[in-house]
Amino acid sequence: MNPDNTVSAGESATMSSGTIVVKVESDRPHGRRNLGSLILLGVLAASVMMNLALMASSAVSDSSLNAVRQVHREGAVGAEAKIAVIRFSGTIMPPFTDRWIGQIRDAVDDDAVKGVLLEIDSPGGLVADSHQLYHELKKLQGVKPVYVAMKRMAASGGYYVAMGAGPDAVVFAEPTTWTGSIGVILPRYNAAELASKIGVKTEPLVTGPLKGSLSPFRDLREDERLVWESIIDDSFQRFIAVIADNRKSLDVESVKALATGQVYTATQALENGLVDKTGFVEDAIDELAEFLSLTNYEVVDYMSPTGLIEVLLGSQESSPGILDQLLEASVPRAFYYCSWNPVIPIHH
Repeated sequence: MNPDNTVSAGESATMSSGTIVVKVESDRPHGRRNLGSLILLGVLAASVMMNLALMASSAVSDSSLNAVRQVHREGAVGAEAKIAVIRFSGTIMPPFTDRWIGQIRDAVDDDAVKGVLLEIDSPGGLVADSHQLYHELKKLQGVKPVYVAMKRMAASGGYYVAMGAGPDAVVFAEPTTWTGSIGVILPRYNAAELASKIGVKTEPLVTGPLKGSLSPFRDLREDERLVWESIIDDSFQRFIAVIADNRKSLDVESVKALATGQVYTATQALENGLVDKTGFVEDAIDELAEFLSLTNYEVVDYMSPTGLIEVLLGSQESSPGILDQLLEASVPRAFYYCSWNPVIPIHH
């Protein structure tokens, strides 16, 4: 081989003694492989860290997640008298329900808290969770004055929670607030026609004719519809009674007339006796302080810490797997919710 010849990677050269194939490899392919290995190692490391985070998060006790801290909002820092603001934001559902309950109980026990403002920005949520919060708020209202400030939306379960402030509460709504939506929804999807077209047929083994009554793969029978209508009507009548008990200007019949599921603007809500005044959070705080005859006081926001995994995922709740989501979506739940699709929770 002529020493002046240049042999590139993968080429051959002929010498007088025979043919010797010389394969020259640059280190570029190795570089690519090394880069790929580094990426793979990075992915594996991230997976390990995420699993460790999940383990750490699961190791944190519920009591620590429900621990309440007070964050200064306005007024005199360190004043002996406080007004606590409990913020109900997003869909009313676990795990937030327990955290709000923790905040309510903390307000009950803290002697420095002279009054509480419920700041509500929620389209509602689960029937059971809405009533749990209402139940705890009634205990709070029994020992301390509670006012309400509605923000963007305080509808359905959001309005239900507002009623926990009691009949003596002053309920504020911002000029652009949407409220009302008094009613119950139990989501159900009918995919029977689609299943028939693609050849899907379900034959679950059940112990009674009503056990699988909400299956989306067949039409709802009339006897099944009557059963589920009676179930949601029970929640509906409770909703009506809760409003009638806590709005001095409304009785059962007047609430029934409003309980069409309609969303009301702040102006309409004021005209129909669902709220008392239009105004903002600061207006509600000022009026509550005046009612309490406070001149030197601190306003604090109640906050509950989120779990480690929630921080890592950049959301307020952990993300379940696909199977978990399918199982959860198939469980029948009644909602006080301002949407046709309460299966998708809203948080902001």
